[in-house]
Amino acid sequence: MRSEKDNLFKKLNERFVRAFATYKLLEDDDHVLIGLSGGKDSLLLTELLARRARISHPRFRVEAIHVRMENISYETDTSFLEQFCATLGVPLHLVTTNFEASSPEEKQKPPCFLCSWYRRKQLFNLAQQLGCNKIALGHHFNDVIETTVMAMLYGAQLQGMMPKLHSTNFEGMELIRPLYCVHEEDIIAWKRYNHLEFLQCACRFTEAISESGDGVGASKRQEVKQLLKTLRRDNPDVEKSVFNAIHAVSLDTFPGWKTRGEEHSFLEWYDERG
Repeated sequence: MRSEKDNLFKKLNERFVRAFATYKLLEDDDHVLIGLSGGKDSLLLTELLARRARISHPRFRVEAIHVRMENISYETDTSFLEQFCATLGVPLHLVTTNFEASSPEEKQKPPCFLCSWYRRKQLFNLAQQLGCNKIALGHHFNDVIETTVMAMLYGAQLQGMMPKLHSTNFEGMELIRPLYCVHEEDIIAWKRYNHLEFLQCACRFTEAISESGDGVGASKRQEVKQLLKTLRRDNPDVEKSVFNAIHAVSLDTFPGWKTRGEEHSFLEWYDERG
């Protein structure tokens, strides 16, 4: 008889498999580099990919990278990540880097944007050095929903988050999101069942924000999380509805849309249809 913990992992794995089968995220001979931040999402992603790599179909290899930004972070102990990856048989690359806003444009960017950009740069550089053709990120189902709602409410656009996309700067490289169908509440439950430790962000800028006392600061994502939580009280399937909606966009009902960088208007076809 399966334990509750076993049933939870089975559920997580089924949704993981559903994503890579539905969106064709993994294929034979793929070489995947995981962006391992040390948080719950990236750790689950590492475990699921490592376990799947042991199965003969599809055949693929997995490695992981953890990037530490030395000029904004305190010292962090990565021994847990090293042990975690060693247990799963996943090679882990530890990279220490930093960033300095040099151009006038960069100096106007918030530190979190620059930190993310430079981390992503290290991720792509290592992937290229290792000969990887795919980079796996830990965005999950709730990230997809929240990003969609944020774009509409704060960005004035209907924009989703793709399960995979081609890199525009690194030819032959793809970004994939294998947790695309995995719900955050299940990831949190997995974390609790396994009593895992996680690397917390040791950034002094993040610390300054948290000292405001509200635990949220200016985070629009937290506002959207709270909004969706409120909406779930009356409609438990509200997030599923948003997820299904981005898979069934009816362009014939929109006055305008953008595709491949080009803007279009319904006026292009309106008179033709009478």
